[in-house]
Amino acid sequence: LSRLKDVEETAIYAGKKTEVILVDQSMANLASNNARQIYSQVAGLNIFQNDDAGLQLNIGGRGLDPNRTSNFNTRQNGYDISADVLGYPESYYTPPAEALEQIQVVRGAASLQYGTQFGGLVNFKMKSPNANKSIELLTRNTIGSNGLYTNFTSLSGTKNKFSYYTYFNYKKGDGFRANSEFESKNAFLHLGYQLSDKTKITGELTYLRYLAQQAGGLSDAMFNEDAFQSNRTRNWFQVDWLLYNFKIAHEFSEKTNFTFSFFGLDAQRDALGFRTNRQDIPDNFGERDLIKGAYNNFGFEARLLNKYTLFGKDATGLIGTKFYKANNTSIQGPGSDGTGPNFELQLDAYPNYENQSNFSNPNLNVSVFGENILYLNDKWSVTPGFRFEYIKTESDGFSKRINLDAAGNVILNETEFSDELNERSFVLFGLGTSFKPNDKIEFYGNVSQNYRSVTFSDINLVNPNFSVRPLDDETGLTGDIGFRGNYKKAVSFDISAFSLFYNDRIGITLEVQNDNSVTKVRDNIGDAFIYGLESLIDINLNELFIKNNKYRFNYFINTSVINSEYVNSEESGVEGNEVEFVPELNIKTGLRFAYNNLQASMQYTYLSDQFSDASNSRSDALSSSGIVGVIPSYDILDFSLSYKYKQFKLETGVNNVLDNTYFTRRATGYPGPGILPSSPRNFYATLEIKI
Repeated sequence: LSRLKDVEETAIYAGKKTEVILVDQSMANLASNNARQIYSQVAGLNIFQNDDAGLQLNIGGRGLDPNRTSNFNTRQNGYDISADVLGYPESYYTPPAEALEQIQVVRGAASLQYGTQFGGLVNFKMKSPNANKSIELLTRNTIGSNGLYTNFTSLSGTKNKFSYYTYFNYKKGDGFRANSEFESKNAFLHLGYQLSDKTKITGELTYLRYLAQQAGGLSDAMFNEDAFQSNRTRNWFQVDWLLYNFKIAHEFSEKTNFTFSFFGLDAQRDALGFRTNRQDIPDNFGERDLIKGAYNNFGFEARLLNKYTLFGKDATGLIGTKFYKANNTSIQGPGSDGTGPNFELQLDAYPNYENQSNFSNPNLNVSVFGENILYLNDKWSVTPGFRFEYIKTESDGFSKRINLDAAGNVILNETEFSDELNERSFVLFGLGTSFKPNDKIEFYGNVSQNYRSVTFSDINLVNPNFSVRPLDDETGLTGDIGFRGNYKKAVSFDISAFSLFYNDRIGITLEVQNDNSVTKVRDNIGDAFIYGLESLIDINLNELFIKNNKYRFNYFINTSVINSEYVNSEESGVEGNEVEFVPELNIKTGLRFAYNNLQASMQYTYLSDQFSDASNSRSDALSSSGIVGVIPSYDILDFSLSYKYKQFKLETGVNNVLDNTYFTRRATGYPGPGILPSSPRNFYATLEIKI
């Protein structure tokens, strides 16, 4: 793990909490994107893991819902890759870890440069073309438990002013539960051309297509009876993702840099299956619920960074603008009564299907942002910043209300049309500071405003597991203060405290009806306050004790201690409760040993229990849906081993060595709804050849 510099190309990170994962140095199971291992040294992350292939990344932290990393601004080589930054900020595409050079994580203060998200930034930096060879071939083949097979093959090189990097990644497996097979194909192409010493252009194209069968969620009783059972044989999920990017980087002078990045997405996701608010009800083998989402967006971001002097002191200024336009559609209706992945609507066959809607959701976002590093002296700097946002979101379409009697006759058939327009503009402010008494230690602090607009998935789709009230946008404030550095090349550390004020937080609560029945409601629950301590300490034991260059011996401990509370709520029984997705204690610790070309790693993970709803329900016994209740504490042990010989490298390992049965997620919709168990003990073996 390393940290970002104060200034990199046309970005400013001074005074921010930053973490950089050096993927090549990781001992993680890269073939299956094992997030628990890959992000082991990023403090305080809460991770959903419920498949054994890493098809999707689900990370959160500080009380933010990890679902599809939707509370982070997710980027690849600096440009957006989520479905729709404003209307549907979920990441269905995650680059394969085998293709990555770095993963850059900037916490909540990243809102000024990258968006308004509470979580901050996750930027996947792809491997660079080999600058010393015209062609380099790397291929990795992995086999593992449950029929897992993956292949990753890349080509890379540089010829005069032209450079390239391309890969193809294939994954397939049966999954660790019945009815959970998957197949994934992912291709990437990067082309670069050095126009001059000062100007470079690059183009990138990414394509992903995967199909996964979904075993469905479980109720608490079902999980306790058999955690890996499945009574859903006809649930499927498909993703089709095409990303493109064009970038020009120009150096006007040694002090002035400019970048312009144009990006776009043409994608869709389809979810099909039998879902009900009772997971123990057998499939009736009738028509299935089908949800189709299409995402078409494009935009550009321009940045100008200039180093100058002010009152005789160094300063660095950044000004930028972003334009983002999306036109997305969301359709819900009847799917086929078959068993296979048929994602075509069946309206002619089932005109009276209860859940029907069709919405167009265009949106427009224009922003201007700026930051400035002011050096008060050689050791102390302050970085004020701002972000102006103009957001225009629309929702145009219809939904149907169809009620049937016990005999299946239509007793109500109404079409409700919707034509909504929501325009808002605002300015977010932030301030960071950094004090470096010497080149070994740094004290830092920052505070930044945050904002999250209501998403279309919050309001348009019908979910049998809860009802939705009219929702307001969420606002908040994030602050960090900490110190980091190195001690005698033997100890690296980053210890910090944070606070997060979260207003009008959207969540799920339980509501007692007049007949004493209990229903689940998605609403603006109230205002929350989350605060805690995060620390990462990495100790080079070889430097301290052994002092032999043939050995490398490291120990790390990553600890997060968090408290949370709803400080204000109009909902009954919520004020004073803990906030969802906040384990009080989150520990990842491990040892890493190396002798010449042999490396071994052992990692232990522990998370205390956490709630999944604002009512702090202990279980979902009232409705047996499994979507609300506590997520019990769990611990996991992982072991990895690798050996390198010339151009060959062999990697192997066992995940969940102790074979613990646990879950990290209660899904409110697909791929559940209900409890999604995590993988039991599994192994993998990878052979890498590099030519």
